[in-house]
Amino acid sequence: MRGLPVPAGAHAGAAPHLRRAGWPFIVIYGMAYTGLWMALLPPILLGLAMRVRVIAPAHATGSLSLVVGVGALMALFGNPFFGRLSDRTTSRFGMRRPWLVVGALGGAAGLAMIATAASVPQLLLGWCVTQLACNAQLAALAAILADQIPASQRGTVSGIVNISLPLGMTGGTFLVEALADSTLAMFLVPAAIALAAALLLAWVLPDHRLAAARRPRYGWREFLGSFWINPLRFPDFSWAWSSRFLLYAGVSLLMTYQEFYLIGQLGCAPAEVPRRIFLSTLVQSCAVAVSSVLGGGLSDALGRRKVFVSGAALLYALALLAIAFAASYPWFLAAMALAGVAQGVYLAADLALVTDVLPERETHAARNLGIFNIASVLPQSLMPAIAPGILSASGGSYAVLFVVAAILVALGAWAILPVRGVR
Repeated sequence: MRGLPVPAGAHAGAAPHLRRAGWPFIVIYGMAYTGLWMALLPPILLGLAMRVRVIAPAHATGSLSLVVGVGALMALFGNPFFGRLSDRTTSRFGMRRPWLVVGALGGAAGLAMIATAASVPQLLLGWCVTQLACNAQLAALAAILADQIPASQRGTVSGIVNISLPLGMTGGTFLVEALADSTLAMFLVPAAIALAAALLLAWVLPDHRLAAARRPRYGWREFLGSFWINPLRFPDFSWAWSSRFLLYAGVSLLMTYQEFYLIGQLGCAPAEVPRRIFLSTLVQSCAVAVSSVLGGGLSDALGRRKVFVSGAALLYALALLAIAFAASYPWFLAAMALAGVAQGVYLAADLALVTDVLPERETHAARNLGIFNIASVLPQSLMPAIAPGILSASGGSYAVLFVVAAILVALGAWAILPVRGVR
């Protein structure tokens, strides 16, 4: 059914038993995720900090926190909002396909604005556009897992999809370093790759087509419902959400402040930082790639999710403690490898777990996965707002900052234990 939606009247989750997905589709699905992360993550890891140091060197830390924090609020709004719109899209092109394409195009436009920004407000505007667009695309990608992949494959496919994150980080960071002489190319080449991958997935996707008569109603009540699920009615989903939130609180602190940590705690020269971040990203990415596939496959084979999610969160907390007290760059690299192992296992098992306990999968898959993704993006707004206070109170100690991050992640390991719907 290449390039064509299914007949009108079908909808996400309509069939009680999904057919096994073929490997060509799974690979292309992973490529689309990889392209998205390649465009979106390097600005967080490196690109935004580089632009802030050029535009406002005297206030780099505060400006970076502002841009990352407000952009994360856009992601917080955009993911569930566009997920809700995707669930009720009646286009003849399908429910998910339009948002894949529009999101990739909007992301490219936002990155172009970042590349040409001459002030912090312009940089902020470009990052907000990028976050909104990329999260529209991300909402569609997340829904495809529930739409197209049967439960027996979700751990494996989640593991393969999670390879896309380290591949995107590594590939995008490499391009940022390789194209450092051209600010425009640094941002637009990854954006072009993301667009090409999204178009390829849109072409092969056997998308569901929703009949207009079956489109859910949408008013203020439904709009507000796009950002909240009753935790008393769906406690398993709520505990899984809390665990992801706490893990990403630690992840966001590490990603946002890695550059300043290398300069301030390990004494790296600013000119060396892009190469060192690329190397640390490569080490972490290799660890994520291997552990994600192995962890996801083993989770499927054993039929267990919680032990993998909780154990991996504890391992990530240990890695953050190792980073907090790193005495040298090689020590830091070893800790990043450990963090990669933990993150790969966590994400593969956790995505499969939340898909297994997803409320109202048949009618609101994209909306509810969008609400779950709030747990990933909300820390990107909250933690950069909180981190300057922690740094100020600790005399600028990144060790204290990462100890706090480790405590939050350890709480995330505990939060998954009350889930009862899966083992």
